[in-house]
Amino acid sequence: MKAMLLLGAAAPVALTLASTSARSIPPAPPIADGKRQLIRWMPGEVRCGGEKIMAVRMQQPFDSMGFARPAVAQAYRFRIDEEGRPLSIVNDRGARFSALTDDVEAALTASRFTAGAARTECRVEYRSQATPLEEAPAVDLMAYSLSPISGPMPAAAWKRLVSDGSTCLAAPRPAPLNRAFPDFNALPATPGTRDWTMVGYDLDAKGRPVRPHVVAGTDNAALDKASVKAVRASRFTGGARTGCLYPYWRTPATMAAPAIPETDMGRPKEAKCDVDRDWAVQPRLAYPAAYRRRAIEGWAVIAYDVAPWGETGNVRVLASEPSAAFGEQAVQMIRAARKASSASGASGCIEKVRFVIGAEDRTEEASQPLFLD
Repeated sequence: MKAMLLLGAAAPVALTLASTSARSIPPAPPIADGKRQLIRWMPGEVRCGGEKIMAVRMQQPFDSMGFARPAVAQAYRFRIDEEGRPLSIVNDRGARFSALTDDVEAALTASRFTAGAARTECRVEYRSQATPLEEAPAVDLMAYSLSPISGPMPAAAWKRLVSDGSTCLAAPRPAPLNRAFPDFNALPATPGTRDWTMVGYDLDAKGRPVRPHVVAGTDNAALDKASVKAVRASRFTGGARTGCLYPYWRTPATMAAPAIPETDMGRPKEAKCDVDRDWAVQPRLAYPAAYRRRAIEGWAVIAYDVAPWGETGNVRVLASEPSAAFGEQAVQMIRAARKASSASGASGCIEKVRFVIGAEDRTEEASQPLFLD
């Protein structure tokens, strides 16, 4: 996936962060440890100014895996705009940027509430719920295998996905001669989360898929239909097999950031900042991982000073949307950058940092075979 960072309002500098499509990366082998548990974050009541608010769509955070531990909580403060979108999200309690928790905030950002009146002083608390892998529903393990945010699944979890009597993974495994894919561009996408379909099928003696059917997924009917069709059109090395599985997924529809302020908010009247001074060390793009995964855009307005030798200091967030995560990320980027040296330095400098998902990311899809060691 590619993402773009834009600095400044008048003449933005574009930086690109590239990653490799998951389609070209072989799935990581499962770890041998079978003691991990599947961790799900369950949202509690949403209240704004003491009033209970019902969600139109409360996006479920991606499951993670960890060792057994007491239940913990994550709480967030936010507001809801006239369109029902949660904004100004701030972590109210719990660790930030943890592999087990960073998607909770992003999932809240992707949620929606009833449109109409704007609301303030909103709060929601999520609690962790751990389930031993041997008791976790197979559909949850399938979903995790496609978004392994806290590491690859143990071998025991992979084996739970294979139906009794399956011969598809017995050596020698059937190799794809032609792997067909849906026309992802023609399929609807869901804002803030990706849809997926797990297709089950058998192979006849000539390596042709037979009886393809949807085993589980996110109920994207168009993706289900196209995925079954793609499996039916695929071909494999010969040998009859049963109980094969293959997933396809549709990347999220990009969620655009709310409008960024046009004015340089917070710039003090006594500010002395040469806006044309070049960066000696450019800010390096570091998109918040959980938001990049969900294709959620954002922005931050950052204030800072510059020492005569070019080092930035007194870096602070003036505003960020849709959550504080973008401001925190932008602060780290500006702190690590350097301006060209000068005789007097600068004060009261302002940068508007835009986190943008590239247009090509809206159609980039990936799929991977079920892997079992």
